Amino acid sequence: MPEEELKGQIKSLADKMETVEEQMRRVAEPYSQLVEYIERFQKISSSYFRLLELYQRHGEISPDLLIPGVKDSISREIVKVLFERDGQNISQIAEKLRDRRGSSSRRIVRERLKMLEEKGVVKGKGSERSKEFWLTEEYVRKWYELLGLGPGKGEQARGPASEKGS
Repeated sequence: MPEEELKGQIKSLADKMETVEEQMRRVAEPYSQLVEYIERFQKISSSYFRLLELYQRHGEISPDLLIPGVKDSISREIVKVLFERDGQNISQIAEKLRDRRGSSSRRIVRERLKMLEEKGVVKGKGSERSKEFWLTEEYVRKWYELLGLGPGKGEQARGPASEKGS
């Protein structure tokens, strides 16, 4: 009989240990969520300070910061126009530039787009007569990384170019 009694006590202790372990898991759960929130907050705040630094250095935060080799303002404006809405043709881009700058020529826009294509900033799709231009995924990815908003390890890049399937 003492052996049966001992087995019963052991079973009772095992049940109590299980209960204690479950309660410990419940108590620890909010703390693990808190750590996750703190990590997110750190990422957001470091991105914010990165943006402030960019603004302080350059006077603005604009996608054209990634193409420092391009000096002319038309090319820089084209990048901004495409970042606002990807997949535009030469006429649409020229119209947007006209709204922003007061004047624009499709010939100049075509020349600048060709140069931006060679630099890997934009990519044309379609025939010569109905070609639309998109920012390259690589350029968009670099822009988000510059802002500190790049995807984490194993995540897919998100942005105008990848949403449109370019």
